[in-house]
Amino acid sequence: MAIPILRDSISCSTHPLFCSSVPNPTRNCNLRKNNCFCLPSSQLNPVQLANSFQFSVGTHLIPHPNKIERGGEDALLVSSYNGGVIAVADGVSGWAEENVDPSLFPRELMANALSFLRDEEVNYEPQILLKKAHAATSSTGSATVIVAMLEKHGILKIANVGDCGLRIIRGGQIIFASSPQEHYFDCPYQLSSEMVGQTYIDAMVSKVELMEGDTIVMGSDGLFDNVFNEEIVSTMAKHTSVAEAAKALANLANIHSTDSEFESPYALEARSKGFDVPLWKKILGRKLTGGKLDDITVVVGRVMSSSDSEDKTHFEYHLPTTS
Repeated sequence: MAIPILRDSISCSTHPLFCSSVPNPTRNCNLRKNNCFCLPSSQLNPVQLANSFQFSVGTHLIPHPNKIERGGEDALLVSSYNGGVIAVADGVSGWAEENVDPSLFPRELMANALSFLRDEEVNYEPQILLKKAHAATSSTGSATVIVAMLEKHGILKIANVGDCGLRIIRGGQIIFASSPQEHYFDCPYQLSSEMVGQTYIDAMVSKVELMEGDTIVMGSDGLFDNVFNEEIVSTMAKHTSVAEAAKALANLANIHSTDSEFESPYALEARSKGFDVPLWKKILGRKLTGGKLDDITVVVGRVMSSSDSEDKTHFEYHLPTTS
């Protein structure tokens, strides 16, 4: 699959990266998330973070098996504006039942987010960026979304609506993990074209001070539903390249998602919420297991010291293509 990559060193008026899927808010969230997206790994040029830091970023995306031809329904954004910005939006697949392309909303949302990065009202606040990007998005649909913006002095600001996630690893340990927001099991908070959805006000906002050597792992729920935190840490320890690390995590999530015997984070959560196999299977000693087929989007960023501070913006725009 050939993926066009567009880079812009000055203007942020062009579109970003894409990929996602989620349940339909117009049906009271009774639809299961059905995600997927496949793209080759890529490593961006280091994103400059002030005079003391830089971000080295790698991405990898794998679509749901049924959505490979159209590239899945996730969207992502990577920019070096100011300290550096990364974001993932996961489109609600339930909209397909309304004859709506679920990928359109997250793609436009990320494109708008990119265009508003320099907006004075945004003032480098991810929650306000979500406000502006959501208000400007005219496509029908909805998406979960997470945005992380690094200030030049090393403070990472995070705004999250739904179940896209972020982990920060330092010294082989997770020092920060975002918390998913959901109405009930498999029905996450989401920004929507409909009045029934959430808004930027509902975003969970966090701030973390980063250090040289810290690693950020961001992804859609296709990653975190299928890979445990311990596996993320051990996988990251095996790779010095952020591109290879992103690819390894995405591939691990993909393998787990198709393993019917794997006790995935998704299966464990389902059982904890009362979802399990029928009684007759329980009598036979069986239980609900297996990963979750989904679009899988992974962004890995590593904080490095840098004496070179260039006012450049690097981003990618991934378009769904056929082989």
